[in-house]
Amino acid sequence: MSRKIKKDDEVIVISGKEKGKVGKVIKIKNKLKVFISGINMVKKHKKPNPNEKDSGGIIEKEAPINISNVAIFNRYTKKADKVRFIFEKEKKIRIFKSNKKRI
Repeated sequence: MSRKIKKDDEVIVISGKEKGKVGKVIKIKNKLKVFISGINMVKKHKKPNPNEKDSGGIIEKEAPINISNVAIFNRYTKKADKVRFIFEKEKKIRIFKSNKKRI
């Protein structure tokens, strides 16, 4: 089954404190959470590990966002859009619903 949002897609956040920001999907976790580059950044305290020659400190990294709070970003219309599937030569292809262009 194909997903509407995949890795390396450009998405826009449609709700929450980061509403309106656009970024690329880094990874999808459990089909419900997405990590978006530069969005929902949190500070993580990391212990030093001398065995791995890793110095500790405060690291900033992306936290997951629920997939229902993001929508695919249509670069032609510069707005959030919905995804539709069509079949071309027995292959499933994703297109934007508003202007029927390929994703």
